[in-house]
Amino acid sequence: MAKTKRKKTSDNTIAQNKRARFDYHLLDSFEAGLSLAGWEVKALRAGKAQLTDSYVLMKNGEAYLLGATITPLDTVSTHFVTDPIRTRKLLLHKKELAQINAAVTQKGQTCVCSALYWKGHLVKARIDLAQGKKLHDKRETEKTRDWQRQKARIVRDNVKQ
Repeated sequence: MAKTKRKKTSDNTIAQNKRARFDYHLLDSFEAGLSLAGWEVKALRAGKAQLTDSYVLMKNGEAYLLGATITPLDTVSTHFVTDPIRTRKLLLHKKELAQINAAVTQKGQTCVCSALYWKGHLVKARIDLAQGKKLHDKRETEKTRDWQRQKARIVRDNVKQ
């Protein structure tokens, strides 16, 4: 039998948390491994992950991902008792855990998961130390986003003419 090679895509992103970029100022970024079950990996390959309202909790010197939803495939959920929003352990070095723990204990900082992606055959999570935005900061973000859209429309219309 001939082996079929899988085409590599340039974008290995599984899921992004765009809401985190809107709600927080992202300060520092870390790459963490995820402790997953087999059915979760299969669901991630199918793209059934959602990071909205997910965050990182520090407990007993370890980091856990809460609120991330991985919807099980129909074929898998008949064989196992699956919990789509279960708490998943993040795999980090001790230095990184200490740095995150120190930052989270400071006033106004939190840790959120901003993306899930493939690194080879492994699933990695990009977690960021974040500080909450004020309402005026969110308005400014919306204004700049709208202005970028308008500029793109103007340029596109000028090119067509």
